[in-house]
Amino acid sequence: MSPTSQQLPELSKPLQLPLSESDLSSINAYLSSLTPEEILKWGVEYLPNLYQTTAFGLTGLVAIDMLSKLTSSPPPLIFLDTLYHFAETYELVEDVKKRYGVPVRVFKPEGCETAKDFEETYGSKLWETDEAKYDYLVEPARRAYEAFNVKSVITGRRASQGAARASLQPLEVDSTGLLKLNPLFAWNFSLVEWYIKENNVPRNKLLDQGYRSVGDWHSTTKVAEGQDERAGRWAGKEKTECGLHEDYFKMKAQAKVAAQ
Repeated sequence: MSPTSQQLPELSKPLQLPLSESDLSSINAYLSSLTPEEILKWGVEYLPNLYQTTAFGLTGLVAIDMLSKLTSSPPPLIFLDTLYHFAETYELVEDVKKRYGVPVRVFKPEGCETAKDFEETYGSKLWETDEAKYDYLVEPARRAYEAFNVKSVITGRRASQGAARASLQPLEVDSTGLLKLNPLFAWNFSLVEWYIKENNVPRNKLLDQGYRSVGDWHSTTKVAEGQDERAGRWAGKEKTECGLHEDYFKMKAQAKVAAQ
């Protein structure tokens, strides 16, 4: 810890919830000066019922690799399978399982095993006809969190990704009370790429084909030289964030209104 670092107040292990605003502020002041590895080490020590939510993007993969070197029992992974991921993404999931041996809990839209199941229930191209409902249905985070009593998650978000993430803090509390740890909040894309190459971390093969941020195949495009790393996500739309990190209650309300 550097000489200018904030001192962490006396806290219980694990943290008692709900977390007060003053404790959250003190924790963020302390974590902001730490390295991603140190933030992760703190998270493993202090955060209750900790899991890592990941779509196996580069930053999430860095966190997975770092955790594998910090602890022999890293937090289990939660993968929200929208049913519309690229084949290369599903291949990467298997590569990560083999490399790290960490448990991967897979959650799909309720009652659906395949994209065909989903479309028979909700119609084809729901992401075009009702994007809010699509996001609410295909990213069943709350169901996953309730199934395992998840209280805290590690994410791969970074402030350098801009838009809603520009003011990202190391630790956040969402509208449901869930704690979100963002260990690489201060890293840029170049640092993430450097770590991936330096440590030979498994990565999505699509990244060698002009993609930089990979989501569902229908909302992900290649990125031109000089473009922002997330420019290929929801290109041409005002949307900048996946349903996983949107306000859950807002999405639920929108989906309910659309169903009327």
